[in-house]
Amino acid sequence: MVYFAKWKMILVAMVCLLGAAYSAPNFLPKSATEGLPGWLPSQQVNLGLDLQGGSHLLLEVEIDQVIDEYLEGLADSLRNDLRRARIRGKGLGVQGESIVVTIAQVEDVERARNLATRLEPGATIDVDGTKITLSPQEQTLAERRIAALQQSIEIVRRRVDQTGTSEPSIQRQGDNRILVQLPGLDDPERIKRLLGETAKLTFHLVDTRSSVAEAQARGRVPPGTLLLEASEEDAEVGAQTHYLIKRRVLVSGEDLVDARQSFDQRTSQPVVTFRLNARGAKKFGDVTTQNVGLPFAIVLDNKVISAPVIREPIITGSGQISGRFTVDSAQDLSLLLRAGALPAPISILEERTVGASLGADSIEAGRIASMVGLVAVVVFMVIAYGRFGLMADIALMFNMLLILGTLSIIQATLTLPGIAGIVLTIGMAVDANVLVFERIREEVRAGRTPISAVDAGYGRALTTIIDANVTTLIAAVLLYAFGSGPVRGFAVTLAIGIATSMFTAIMVTRLMVVLWLRQKRPQALPI
Repeated sequence: MVYFAKWKMILVAMVCLLGAAYSAPNFLPKSATEGLPGWLPSQQVNLGLDLQGGSHLLLEVEIDQVIDEYLEGLADSLRNDLRRARIRGKGLGVQGESIVVTIAQVEDVERARNLATRLEPGATIDVDGTKITLSPQEQTLAERRIAALQQSIEIVRRRVDQTGTSEPSIQRQGDNRILVQLPGLDDPERIKRLLGETAKLTFHLVDTRSSVAEAQARGRVPPGTLLLEASEEDAEVGAQTHYLIKRRVLVSGEDLVDARQSFDQRTSQPVVTFRLNARGAKKFGDVTTQNVGLPFAIVLDNKVISAPVIREPIITGSGQISGRFTVDSAQDLSLLLRAGALPAPISILEERTVGASLGADSIEAGRIASMVGLVAVVVFMVIAYGRFGLMADIALMFNMLLILGTLSIIQATLTLPGIAGIVLTIGMAVDANVLVFERIREEVRAGRTPISAVDAGYGRALTTIIDANVTTLIAAVLLYAFGSGPVRGFAVTLAIGIATSMFTAIMVTRLMVVLWLRQKRPQALPI
């Protein structure tokens, strides 16, 4: 006799009820779900860019600048090493992907070569007379390029996440590009500004012994200094437009652990307060202790935000950045500093905006396709298998609820290809029932009783059902692993649909058949 354990009945009922409960918020307005008690399911399925509109940005990371900065750093280090060793050189600088220097005295060439070797182990050192060329390994440069792109992707993700954008898609594309998709974005210009800022924060002493006017007149700056512009806000209010600062970075944004928008207690103007880690706090304390009374420049992306005079030592590791901020600009700056500095500037190569109306049209088209497919399958099953087909249709409805509920629980993003996966699942969901029902028909023709035929039909078709669905599931997993964007959206809904359809076909439909058999005890099966 067909046997279905009581605990299995309870389990099937609970799963179906949970599926219905977690899918229910998707049939309610957003405002209604926000007012639900916390213990009730309230999450809705996240809609992708193609369904709810938003922004599509293709970014390019200027990777070559990372290599240039790396080589410039090596050149500065070699210059300092030569100076400490009292070796005179000329023409020290970067040429292509190499560092070149000409040593003044022949007897110093070997010493200079040893210094260059210790500076960059594994680099190629060529000596031509008194000319030394240091060339880092190509593998070293390639690793730095890859690391810069990966770091850029992570920082872009942090910046986007802190704006509260729901379910952004951020992916690497090629060797130096990042694809960013932001569903439902209502302020694309702000995101573009945030992504376009490098947010490289450094602290320098101002060179008070040299004149900005003289440096501009001569067209060159004293050794070891930089001539930087002031921020646009300071220039607009008539403050100093340029600063002559010392090249050496005393404290950098790498030591920053937190930054928040706040208000100055004396002026009530918006400011950005920051906090440094232990290493940064020590350096900051040492610098401010040794340079009381001197101006200290705060530089962001090669522009001086402000250059306040150090009034007293700051040993707490906390401080504030003041400038001509608005509340919004102070919030954006604190966000950038928290997320970290990009290793290289980013430019926007391509921008596309998907309107909400286009997304609504896509949803409507998907809804119509799903309804047409669902109706066609329901009608076919009733015509082909009668009462048993109706049971399979009821299980199919629960299958749709389970898919929606699962998507809501895991907060997966539903895209247009994802809807295609659901439509495909509707057709595939009854495959298992078709196999079982055809097997039952064969058993009936072989002369078995109704109960025996049903028992044999489910038992012998189970292996075939598992094999067919597992092979499709493997394909879905591979699509998710090696695909991207829309392909992954299709794979997610397909994989979920396979799992839920197996449950509804094997468990839900069978439960209904068993309950009907126990109640009616028919002499013949209406199939």
